[in-house]
Amino acid sequence: MYEGQHCFSRGYSCESQLFIICRDIAYSLDEGARTDTIIIGFSKAFNLVRHDRLLTKIAAIGVDLRVKEFLFGHSQRGRLDGQPSEEVRVNSGVLQGSVLGPPIFLAYVNDIWRILESNKRPCAGDCIIYRKIMDSSVSDKLQTHLNKSGDWAVENELKVNPSKSKTVSFTEASLKKRIRYYFEDQLIPEASSFKYLGIIIRSDQNGADHVN
Repeated sequence: MYEGQHCFSRGYSCESQLFIICRDIAYSLDEGARTDTIIIGFSKAFNLVRHDRLLTKIAAIGVDLRVKEFLFGHSQRGRLDGQPSEEVRVNSGVLQGSVLGPPIFLAYVNDIWRILESNKRPCAGDCIIYRKIMDSSVSDKLQTHLNKSGDWAVENELKVNPSKSKTVSFTEASLKKRIRYYFEDQLIPEASSFKYLGIIIRSDQNGADHVN
């Protein structure tokens, strides 16, 4: 499993993931550099996991394929005006709230790290991509990695939730240069803070918003 993924991983936690992100940003500020951070939120990520693609991925990393017994054999139906629809076989999604659900989902998204050189911290249905910016060429590289992650999302049939996605620039400069990053040709809105794993992180690293 990708070592940058701490959530649902033995020996790690949400706290350790938050610590590493905040530490990296603080080190960058100490060096007088800017860190651009993009938070990408996926919509209903657990529900969109394709079973056929998942089995291919877990077979590649040596997971016992008997896990398919946990995935297969489910069906669902709807009801309108008291009339039930026909049952259809469920061919996507992993059960949330189950023991196997989170690690199975991590196996599905685990290969995103192979296509990105920037720092990336996936956790459940969210992913943070960040990089220390020394000049415009590094910003261009970060955008290239966003493009690759967009292609990866399309290939794996995951949908981005625009309301959960934003860009935050961490810098001590008094005048901040406007930053513009795109995901799947859509401008990611710029913000002064973001909430990640229950903690509000501000661009100036002040904890007032979270304390309030």
